[in-house]
Order: sequence, then C-alpha cells, then structure tokens
Amino acid sequence: MQYLIIGKDGTDSEAKERRTKARPDHIAMGDKLVASGNLWYAAALLDTDGNMNGSMYVVDFSSEKELQKWLDEEPYVLGEVWKSIEILKCKTRDPRQFNRPKEFFEKKIV
Repeated sequence: MQYLIIGKDGTDSEAKERRTKARPDHIAMGDKLVASGNLWYAAALLDTDGNMNGSMYVVDFSSEKELQKWLDEEPYVLGEVWKSIEILKCKTRDPRQFNRPKEFFEKKIV
C-alpha cells in the first residue's frame, strides 16, 4: 500500500535546532528506505522565506504495521521535529513514469 506522509515541524524557537540535529539520521534512514524500495519520493516543505518546515514522503509498505514500524524509528518523529503528521493512503498510476533522466529536468520549459 502506498502512503502520502506530510510531517510538519513545530513552530517554537527550538524547531530549527531539532531539525538540524536530527537531519543526518533522517537522511540516512531515507537512503535505507530508497534502497529497500519503500521510499518512492520525498521533498522538504518550505516556508515563505525558503526555510525547511516540514517533509513530504510517498512510501510503499506491505501493511500499516510496517508503516508504523518505520514511523516509530523515524528520526524526525523521535527527535520531535515533526509536530503533526498526516498519513493518507494513495496510489500512483505508474511510479516508473516519474523516473526521468537528469536531462529532463535541465531542459524543462519554464
């Protein structure tokens, strides 16, 4: 089952520090999820000034139990970076359609 995960950071004065501290472990876990085939797409969410204030993931897990296992280990959850998490079941039409070569993005029409 595929899921869209939207994690939004806290807005308190320590939020940026928590993100910075947890980010290396978050990226390392993301690399493992890519290697295992569970992470299909991800993006940092930005505020109006271009600062990261959340995350978006499209993941694929065999069950909600497996999804929860990942969330229980996710550094942004453990480090209290994400203060709200929205989980939506989703289904991509054909995930391979998004596997574009680098040149596709370099020559896109603006």
